Amino acid sequence: MRIDPVRTAVYALPLVMAVSLALARDVTSERNKPKTDPFGTWLTQAGDAKVLVKPCGSAICGKVVWLKQSIDAATGKPQTDDKNPDPSLRTRRIVGLQLFLDMLPATSSSWSGRVYNADDGNSYASTVALLDAGRLEVRGCAGALCGSEIWTRATR
Repeated sequence: MRIDPVRTAVYALPLVMAVSLALARDVTSERNKPKTDPFGTWLTQAGDAKVLVKPCGSAICGKVVWLKQSIDAATGKPQTDDKNPDPSLRTRRIVGLQLFLDMLPATSSSWSGRVYNADDGNSYASTVALLDAGRLEVRGCAGALCGSEIWTRATR
């Protein structure tokens, strides 16, 4: 039996097209699929800092990677952790500072631990919750007093 390459190509073309379209659809849908994890860079509610959230073992870590005003106007030097109650930590730079401490999974879309607030130098009991692909709620409590802000996923 002799195989006719033209006839084979004609019959195979619809199959090749169908497989190609299916693969393209899968790649496109994966690209457009909303993120269901908190990993990535987030802009704080005030828009004055960006925080990189990434896995740290079973916890999540959040580190300051950008400040709108990275230079302290009073000193002309990079912003430091000058409000920290521990004098030995007051010279650490804010950019690079770890904000999430022991932030362990609480539910499939929330984590509990502590959050460090460089504005006052204290850490607070905290919950971080992924509201949707583009919004992260960061909640901190000191006793019965709680406050929260919504961070948005940074595009760059």
